[in-house]
Amino acid sequence: MPALCRDCFHTFGSGTRCPACRGPRVVAHPELFDLTVAHMDCDAFYASVEKRDDPSLRDKPVIVGGGRRGVVSTACYIARVKGVKSAMPMFKAVKLCPEAVIVKPRMEKYVEVSKQIRAMMDELTPIVEPLSLDEAFMDLAGTRRLHGAPPAVMVARLTERMWNELGITGSIGLSHNKFLAKIASDLEKPRGYSVIGKAETEDFLRDKPVRLIWGVGRVNEAAFERAGIHTMGDILRWDPLVLRERFGHFGERLWHLAKGDDARRVTPNGPVKSISNEITFDFDLSDPELIDGHIWRLSEKVADRAKAQERAGRVVTLKLKRTDHSLINRRRSLRDPTQMADSIYRAARALFDQASDGGSYRLLGVGLGDIGPADRADAAPDLLDPEAAARVGAERAADAIRARFGRKAIVKGRSLR
Repeated sequence: MPALCRDCFHTFGSGTRCPACRGPRVVAHPELFDLTVAHMDCDAFYASVEKRDDPSLRDKPVIVGGGRRGVVSTACYIARVKGVKSAMPMFKAVKLCPEAVIVKPRMEKYVEVSKQIRAMMDELTPIVEPLSLDEAFMDLAGTRRLHGAPPAVMVARLTERMWNELGITGSIGLSHNKFLAKIASDLEKPRGYSVIGKAETEDFLRDKPVRLIWGVGRVNEAAFERAGIHTMGDILRWDPLVLRERFGHFGERLWHLAKGDDARRVTPNGPVKSISNEITFDFDLSDPELIDGHIWRLSEKVADRAKAQERAGRVVTLKLKRTDHSLINRRRSLRDPTQMADSIYRAARALFDQASDGGSYRLLGVGLGDIGPADRADAAPDLLDPEAAARVGAERAADAIRARFGRKAIVKGRSLR
């Protein structure tokens, strides 16, 4: 059976230990050197970056997230043992793991590390499809001659390079399509490497729960349970046309995925539809001046991500959640695309002034939509705002100074509110 040592990358026939280095980290599979679709998922990405940058956190449970009424962005594996999960309310996470160190997200740092990882992937193949900052698909078909090694070896080298150069670990899923590659990458975290071949696909999936399928949330899962559908095997006992009649197009798609059929291609540089950031306040907030400071900081974060991705947007959005949990959503279309924090802030602040009823709010979000390339962003003069060009120039100069001397080299007064 084809086998690969994940320590020295030696390939060999079979065995539980590498014959070259005697290392135990061996992955073996009949189709190991034939599969070309990979999914790489960083392990507890935000928390890993924080532990890398602060070694004192290495052996401690770390939760990256907002205040007491926020949610968990990421929890390290030490905290996960206590039951802490992503998207869990912070008060619940702290109750489960009171000894955890709470760290506020540093999106600019995560974007920076993500770009470094993406550059490593681009060296392997031009067909990389990012799903988020910390995970991506890769189609490595046709790269064996270029690299002198099969895809299975190249993705093992990728995660080793990520660790050696960036101090970040990742898990690999290797299969014959995207659906299975993504499932595989989650099987042995952290530092996992799992393979699902064509021959074993239906047997592997048969007893797996339907929630493994993308798009199946709690509401869908409850509907399937009422229909007696709990596993992939249950889905295959239905006629696909009956599934479509009962659950729409999603039902027919379920049937194909339960068989392991996924015809979607790995699509490089898929379009980013929106960029947003939000904050849940520790206490309900009604002071417009304090809210203004938050609008500016969120606008900066959105702008930072747009600049890092070299994107710009024409639509600014504002999201408010009242004390009673009711939502207010507003949007404003701009004349020209922007990636400037100043432009995003001015539009978001105007939306707040229009939408606010003087009440209290527990959540605030700012977003940028209708995303496209940034090559023509913030270039045309605004005849209705003659000082706009000067503000754009000042922001670009400030960005250059921060890039050289750090984020705190220049701080706007409104960000201190």
